[in-house]
Amino acid sequence: MRSKSVKHSAGQGFTLIEVMIVVAIVGILVAVAYPSYAEHVRKAARAEAMSAVLETANRLEQFYVDNRVYTSDLTGVGVNTLTESDYYSISIALQDSAQAFIVTAEPYSGPALKDSDCGGFTVTDTGRRGVTVSSVSSRIDECWGN
Repeated sequence: MRSKSVKHSAGQGFTLIEVMIVVAIVGILVAVAYPSYAEHVRKAARAEAMSAVLETANRLEQFYVDNRVYTSDLTGVGVNTLTESDYYSISIALQDSAQAFIVTAEPYSGPALKDSDCGGFTVTDTGRRGVTVSSVSSRIDECWGN
């Protein structure tokens, strides 16, 4: 009888060195890409906050045209207390016997809480923009993208 010989291929699989090289390359890519990704997410959250305060200010102006007074009732002007992604909470502070206002978007959750550069965003009835972490105009311009 003839015996069948079984051949084993020595070229199958990965060596430990090859796996370690791949892990090192992936680690380097993650170290480079993650900070850029995190900054992109922060900027997207900021854009959401800016949009929310400007939308709220517009609705307050329409309320003023109709009633000759501003309101601090967010639901009365059709605005939610949280932004779409729940990153910021919106509030209205009335001044001068309800003849002026400041709309504020404060960090509430997610990447907004980690944004120490800008914090929250504000806009007044005169259109003046601000941030809650600084009153320096260069910081305000940087955060608002001017």
